[in-house]
Amino acid sequence: MGEDFGVGLYNDRILPRCMAWAMGRSIFQEHRARCLEGLSGRVLEIGFGAGHNLAFYPEGVDEVLALEPSSLARSLSKPLVTTARMPVSFVGLDGAQIPLDTHSVDGIASTWTLCTIPRIEEALDEMRRVLKPGGTLHFIEHGRSESAGVARWQNRLNPLQRTLAGGCNLNRAIDQLVESRFTMERLERFELRGPRVLTSTYLGVARPRK
Repeated sequence: MGEDFGVGLYNDRILPRCMAWAMGRSIFQEHRARCLEGLSGRVLEIGFGAGHNLAFYPEGVDEVLALEPSSLARSLSKPLVTTARMPVSFVGLDGAQIPLDTHSVDGIASTWTLCTIPRIEEALDEMRRVLKPGGTLHFIEHGRSESAGVARWQNRLNPLQRTLAGGCNLNRAIDQLVESRFTMERLERFELRGPRVLTSTYLGVARPRK
């Protein structure tokens, strides 16, 4: 019981604060802006976190629907939510069960979230369901490296990463996951600064497969 309580305390109260600090660093800002380019209308953000994307949404975005499982992250986002130029509504907790009507959003944003969603295939099915015809999924994510040697280390370290980072995976092949439900329109691969097991990055735009 004590161990479970300690893990719960870490995941619920400590990790969200660490992630809010880490994901707010300037190294990510340029890439947030590039990821969100082209979004407009009503946008669903998967894994809203502390609201770091709000400053980077294009002018054409009229409304943001925020899906975020952490109550502390939602609380930490309040300063940015209250000063955002567009209305922001929290709509759900679980990417695998999105409480929105079919074909009800113009776009979806996911920034450094696809690595962590537990039931990722179900979540991608839900994203495809709620997108309007012609809508797009915009994502940026770290994942499996193109280097075989780095990928082997990602596999070795993944159990530790999942424990320390709230279920985050080092070794998901993000392009393959997205392409199982979507048609990729644009995909960039590049390395951020930092340990190579963490920095292999995917940035893309995809449309739902019919």
